[in-house]
Amino acid sequence: MEIYHSIAMVLTDLLSIGSGIGLLSVSNIESFLVIPLLNETAQEVAHASHHLDPAGWSVIPFVTLLVLIASGPLLFENFWHHHYPKVAVFLSLIVVSYYLFVLHNYHGPVHAFFEYFQFISLIAALFIASGGILIEIDREGKPLMNSMILLVGAIIANLIGTTGASMLLIRPFLRLNRKRVKPYHVVFFIFIVSNVGGCLTPIGDPPLFLGFLKGVPFFWTLEHNWQAWLIGVILLTIAFYFFDRRNKADYFPDEVIGTTKKTKVSGKLNFFWLTLIIGAVFIDPNLPGMEWVPFIEYGEAKFSFVRETLMLTFGLLAYLTTKKEILKKNDFNMEPIREVGFIFIGIFGTMMPALEMVGKFAKSPAGIKLMTINTLYWGTGTLSGFLDNAPTYLNFLAAALSSVGGDINAYPHVHGFAMGSFPDSVWYLQAIGIAAVFFGALTYIGNGPNFMVKSIAEQVGVHMPSFFGYIIRFSIPILLPLLFLIWIIFF
Repeated sequence: MEIYHSIAMVLTDLLSIGSGIGLLSVSNIESFLVIPLLNETAQEVAHASHHLDPAGWSVIPFVTLLVLIASGPLLFENFWHHHYPKVAVFLSLIVVSYYLFVLHNYHGPVHAFFEYFQFISLIAALFIASGGILIEIDREGKPLMNSMILLVGAIIANLIGTTGASMLLIRPFLRLNRKRVKPYHVVFFIFIVSNVGGCLTPIGDPPLFLGFLKGVPFFWTLEHNWQAWLIGVILLTIAFYFFDRRNKADYFPDEVIGTTKKTKVSGKLNFFWLTLIIGAVFIDPNLPGMEWVPFIEYGEAKFSFVRETLMLTFGLLAYLTTKKEILKKNDFNMEPIREVGFIFIGIFGTMMPALEMVGKFAKSPAGIKLMTINTLYWGTGTLSGFLDNAPTYLNFLAAALSSVGGDINAYPHVHGFAMGSFPDSVWYLQAIGIAAVFFGALTYIGNGPNFMVKSIAEQVGVHMPSFFGYIIRFSIPILLPLLFLIWIIFF
């Protein structure tokens, strides 16, 4: 009976979703259901926030997934390579089942599903469209040239997103250095192009885009983040340059004689598809003037299926219109996006208890007392490296708003927070945004493009460091000092 009761509550949620988009009408199907049971479950759904909090043990699947991501490729590579999708889905199902059938919390899994769908739709569309653009650079892979590519990537990341810029440039970057490529090439690429470079516009990185949807003005990030962006990009590029200068043993001067010093771009039609994908990002019912967009209303949230459908359609059209020889020269295949898709199914599914615990504490009286600029910067940053930076950004923004009496689901409150209507709010928002973007480079799972870049590099033979190897060899000695410097200068 308990299981039937739970299934009925899930059905009620689905009916409410269907009615939100006009596909179903509850009144038309009441006669086919047990009215008392549905009335009871509807009340429970309406008060889902009052259900039991997740138990402490419920974070174990998430921690287990992180440990497996870190150790699997190193300790049991063959098993992990063949079975990571099953592992990720299984661990996710444990937590989702716990929420549905034990906590009777349906909001968490439903929100996680829609957020994952939004995330993977954008990532996949940008991956496919940019994979059909072939950039051939007939030059020597020297430190100055490599540094210029990273700088260009940091700029265009704000126009086509860190995912688009990463997928557009990682292959030509690796080809340019094919005779001398080392793990540090890829790691600095992740630091600069896949993360830090994208903090100037909401298009640049998913956390900033979520802030834009909630009410942060579009050019707010450019106005307030450009100094930190400039310092971060320049210092990381200088560090890369000196790393690359030391890499002299693998130069093959005989193989670069007669270079034309020209750059050839093929598959230019895909720039058109990329533009359409980026344009579709703004088709959102939460934005002013977009009330006409069909949406699924669930509680206080509005999820648009039109945006994701368009992005995936444009990505498919980009693939179908790309010449096969371009895809072949680009070594294009779906394995990187497949790996990201399954790994993040696990992450989005298992991280719900961790995010909920962090969010509840941050909004509690004890948490509000700790709501300082230091807490926001280091708290948002540290968790962004391990919990995915987009939902972490929203949690800390919600906590910061709550501490001053604001509501993250009220567009005017978020807009006012960004414009300084609350004490120190501009400073707080700057700390949250910069930390979410910069700390996303801390691990392979901090930001979606990180795993794809790693996967593409490994496919061409680069022996990338393990999860913890990445942190110990690169994040701690190189990235962490920069994060401290940004904190000292700005916060």
